[in-house]
Amino acid sequence: MTTTNQAPVHPRHRLDGHLLNPVRFSIMATLDRATTLGFREVRDAVEITDSALSKQVALLETAGYVAVGKAFTGKTPRTSLTVTREGRTAWRAHLAALQEIADPS
Repeated sequence: MTTTNQAPVHPRHRLDGHLLNPVRFSIMATLDRATTLGFREVRDAVEITDSALSKQVALLETAGYVAVGKAFTGKTPRTSLTVTREGRTAWRAHLAALQEIADPS
């Protein structure tokens, strides 16, 4: 138990609000393994629709966790998703807090 003069000590207080959503969590997990992937690759890995992925990626991009790249291969547009340094740091801290909650020893 904490007092009003102490910071909360339970690891749940260190969970990242952006990563509590299961879809955003899954996107970050997918990008953590590869750093940069195509939009379709992430969509297929996370098993969601294009529009759902776009919405969640926009939130991660606003948070500074994901960078969205746009390019063309010939005349075909390609979107790439890259986890940023800030995103990787937040991801690792979130995982560490989850691990501490699951196994406090």
